[in-house]
Amino acid sequence: MKVKLLLTALCFTLLAAATGCESGHRWGVHDMERPLPEVVAAGKYAGQAPSDAIVLFNGKDLSEWESAKDGGRANWKVEDGYMEVVKETGAIRTKRAFGSCQLHVEWATPAKVSGKSQDSGNSGVFLMSKYEVQVLNTYKNRTYADGMAGAMYGQSPPLVNVCRAPGEWQSYDIIFRRPSFKGSKVVKPARITVLQNGVLVQDGFEIEGATAWKKRAKYEAHAAKLPLLLQDHGSPVRYRNIWIRELQQPEICNK
Repeated sequence: MKVKLLLTALCFTLLAAATGCESGHRWGVHDMERPLPEVVAAGKYAGQAPSDAIVLFNGKDLSEWESAKDGGRANWKVEDGYMEVVKETGAIRTKRAFGSCQLHVEWATPAKVSGKSQDSGNSGVFLMSKYEVQVLNTYKNRTYADGMAGAMYGQSPPLVNVCRAPGEWQSYDIIFRRPSFKGSKVVKPARITVLQNGVLVQDGFEIEGATAWKKRAKYEAHAAKLPLLLQDHGSPVRYRNIWIRELQQPEICNK
């Protein structure tokens, strides 16, 4: 019996060595057989889409977008290279669905300030149509911490307030890892990292659930891919230069 167990263990050891699968790793250190990453051409300047990105808004039209209400035409205004929220037309969403991703979005709240707190340049970027990174004028405009620009709305305030003045263009660079479900139960919550204007404002935050107003977020099982959504909150917020890269889960050795 002991000999049989030893032989079995030896077989597993040899198999692991042959495939580079050891200590939970699929490949050995400096393994020349390990596949090389795909070549991607980076943008020539900060914020420019890399060669493998899907451009969701090119400054010309809303062909990648539809009404989130009924799937019809997206009725926001497009001019001078940006799109602008048209009050009461409703949120818009991408025609394509996405899961884990790298997302770049540029936005500007109205130069002419009207309203205060949550009534000043309010909109939002919803990953998978469910998880909101808040868009708001928080330049000398006090509001609740978990509702500021750069916040995971209702959950996590930004680490710092780096909001620019109203009318100035700002950027979000977002790394989002989708949640995983087993049946109706979440087994791996979503995580998000956000840089606003190049400054870290969310650092691998574990999202607590779908965005909600004045109540704790919670998860409900959903598809592995869903559209990106931009919110109509009644303010003429502008967006430009939106692109996305789909991210795959890293390969691991399943022992």
